[in-house]
Amino acid sequence: MFDPDELEEIREAKAEWEEETLSPTLDRFGERKDEFTTDTGGNVVERLYTPADTDLDYDEDIGFPGEKPYTRGVYPTMHRGRLWTMRQYAGFGTAAETNERFRYLIDNGSSGLSLAFDLPTQMGYDSDAMMAAGEVGKSGVAIDSLHDMETVFDGIDLGEVSTSMTINAPAAVLLAMYVALGDKQGVPREQLRGTIQNDIMKEYIARNLYIFPPEPSMRLITDIFEFCAEETPKFNTISISGYHIREAGSTAAQEVAFTLGNGIQYVQAAVDAGLDVDDFAPQLSFFFNAHNNILEEVSKFRAARRMWAKIMEERFGAENPKSMQLKFHTQTGGSTLTAQQVENNVVRVAYQALAAVLGGTQSLHTNGKDEALSLPTEKSVRTALRTQQILAHESGAADTIDPLAGSYYVEALTDDIEDEAFDLLDEVDERGGMLKAVKNQWVQGEIQDVAYERQREIETGERTIVGVNKYQVDEEPTVEVQEVSEKEEQKQVEALEARKEARDDEAVDAALEAIRTAANSDDNLMPFIVDAVKAYATIGEICGVLREEFGEYEPGMA
Repeated sequence: MFDPDELEEIREAKAEWEEETLSPTLDRFGERKDEFTTDTGGNVVERLYTPADTDLDYDEDIGFPGEKPYTRGVYPTMHRGRLWTMRQYAGFGTAAETNERFRYLIDNGSSGLSLAFDLPTQMGYDSDAMMAAGEVGKSGVAIDSLHDMETVFDGIDLGEVSTSMTINAPAAVLLAMYVALGDKQGVPREQLRGTIQNDIMKEYIARNLYIFPPEPSMRLITDIFEFCAEETPKFNTISISGYHIREAGSTAAQEVAFTLGNGIQYVQAAVDAGLDVDDFAPQLSFFFNAHNNILEEVSKFRAARRMWAKIMEERFGAENPKSMQLKFHTQTGGSTLTAQQVENNVVRVAYQALAAVLGGTQSLHTNGKDEALSLPTEKSVRTALRTQQILAHESGAADTIDPLAGSYYVEALTDDIEDEAFDLLDEVDERGGMLKAVKNQWVQGEIQDVAYERQREIETGERTIVGVNKYQVDEEPTVEVQEVSEKEEQKQVEALEARKEARDDEAVDAALEAIRTAANSDDNLMPFIVDAVKAYATIGEICGVLREEFGEYEPGMA
């Protein structure tokens, strides 16, 4: 972009500017802080960036949209051709209530559905299990059997919608229910579109909602890869999630490094299981967080795309361009929302959404302003969706591709995040890979150290959180809160009991025994799980069989 002589002239001119123009102003007024850093503190922000701060080869480092290294985007037209999918995370109480919310979102212009499950469902328990008491329908919808999935999507054609499901340990069961429902609706499997999160590694790292030990968990994941490559080619088989890593306190570079590290672990497991990388890699997707520092977040997304292209080509020998394309969903940062002055969260979410769009996201969820207090109300969900629609149709942010490319700061920060993330991945490799680094708690320790330091900065006032440790007001929040009553839990339990009474027990028992046999063989488990859910076996019964055969994971297990 600039030859060495030109860069040296720029350095000399900058030094002259610092001496003659900058110094007098600094001597008289100073600056707001002695040192500026990015939001996560990982990088020092220089006063001024020039071409001398970047060392770029345009073709190798930036390129064009839809071409390697995909820094500028995975599609040639990006948001000029098609806007990102506007997903709103929904699911609470009963399946009927969630169906009502889904219909509301579709009527208000949502172009994709995102299904949240309650804790019992995420842990593979039925609503009538002792472990489920008090949690049914609280953090998402309770799905016990195919009956509940049928109710959630009552009146919604699976051939017309794209559905993302935030489910991990029992992802195979929920995917099987979705496939079974599509079969019942008469939708060809190859037309089903959506994503299952299916990312167990980040559960071991950040969320702790795991069931099985790593090895059988990896077996379930690779079985899903194989099944979907053959049966549901438009369905994303995994959403490798940095979101929860960031929510746990990581820096932007750690979010990228550990997310791609998990991706490497999944790809290697599939290759080791005999799958061809170009058969399944196009169906991999990613899930990132969007925090408040707009330019750091944009740089993070650009760096992640470039890194994944290099990893897939150089490490795994991928030849299909789609195998090298990092396609990702973004959710605005839940941990950035405050219970104090909740209206400020609308502004935070809008800036975070802008960063995601400028960074080239494929789909986006914007948080409701009240999510620091409870599940979002219908009104706050509408405001969150309208935030995306205003961004799409009024802001101009989606009218050109990668508009911040060429910014000396953004390009330098993209390089910095990439370099730091690759350094972390090198250390992961030295520790034997992500699985070992997670089992040994190294990854968790790295994130916890950062989280501790950020909290200390907030408590000492070094880091300003508007409305929390600065610009406070003496008033209690007056916010309508979405609640799920105990009556709803009892209603779900009673419905489950009635459905168990009405089904064919012999068919259920035979289907569960077939899963048990498959679990002890090399057979792909997915067809057997699909058969079981069609017989209305419950998630608790299916996961119960797998618990018996695979065992349960405990931190520190070898």
